[in-house]
Amino acid sequence: MYSIDTRCIHGEAHSLSDANCSVSFPIYQTACFSHLTPGHNPTGFDYSRESNPTRKYLEETVSSLEGAADCVAFASGMAAISAFFELFRPGDHILCGEDLYGGVVRLIQQISLKNDYRIEYVDTTDPEKVAAAIRPDTKAVYLETPSNPMMRVSDIAAIAEIAHGSGAVLAVDNTFMTPLLQHPIAEGADYVIHSGTKYLSGHNDTVCGFLCTANEAAADRVRLISKTTGATLGPFECWLCLRGMKTLALRMERHVKNAEAVRDWLRGRAEVKEIYYAGSGMISFSVKSAEFALAVLKNVKLITFSESLGGTESLITYPIIQTHPDVPEEQRQRLGITDRLLRMSVGIENASDILGDLEQAFHKGANV
Repeated sequence: MYSIDTRCIHGEAHSLSDANCSVSFPIYQTACFSHLTPGHNPTGFDYSRESNPTRKYLEETVSSLEGAADCVAFASGMAAISAFFELFRPGDHILCGEDLYGGVVRLIQQISLKNDYRIEYVDTTDPEKVAAAIRPDTKAVYLETPSNPMMRVSDIAAIAEIAHGSGAVLAVDNTFMTPLLQHPIAEGADYVIHSGTKYLSGHNDTVCGFLCTANEAAADRVRLISKTTGATLGPFECWLCLRGMKTLALRMERHVKNAEAVRDWLRGRAEVKEIYYAGSGMISFSVKSAEFALAVLKNVKLITFSESLGGTESLITYPIIQTHPDVPEEQRQRLGITDRLLRMSVGIENASDILGDLEQAFHKGANV
């Protein structure tokens, strides 16, 4: 097997090839495929909601990177997460990490509520707390590591052992770390989720998501859900993600290097009270006041005030109103998601330019 950075470019053992030998895999921009006779389609493709050659090539590439049995590409990260939550039945008990992307909390509280799941939030950074929260009817543990936005780290292997001991499955959102920095399935996870919009695509130009599975039985169920609910990824977006992943290894190396430079710079600033960093290209920090946080957001120039992450451009976000407004106030305060918290996705620009922009923004906010 090739190394993972090579597989970002070439994939691994693909079942597809292009008859014209194109280096860049083609975009099969079609809704349907022809049949020779009833019930006989030599390519195996019928209708693009269910399967498409460009999407299949992308799914095989992501499967290879994650060490998965299969992977389905969805129209967004939230579509992938929604598909995961469709795996369960009314009355099932599901443990979720207490620090999650606000869109997941909104899904649980406003959409999945009708499914009558028994959702419980737990501090997954402490395996003993996870073990204590497990019940006979627990069917899944769902977590992010590092978490969004507080960068809290969970022990995947320890939690996988706890979950499997009770007959539950473990799902890990690996968006922040990517397969370059973390391998949840190798550590025991049953499902791996990505907002492919972020680091995998990497250019802030497409929205997509992935749900990877560790075994074929689970994969069959996910594929049934995907083709029935219909939120699969279109061929052009698949091609954009394939193109982006070719530079994933290079980009992640630069993201991490630049994020470490930002972390070191923040450590020397009296305006910064807390820094949250777990080794990826993401960093959150709490500043001296809400007024100062707003002044930084107003005055950045190179860094873009935007709520996404993982692209080539540096972005800065205000979680309390952008990504986490649907998280209950008490929970936000307890976790540290306050009006003083900023989250930064450190891009791949020259590090001195990123630091220079932070310097001038901090300087302009000095008198607030």
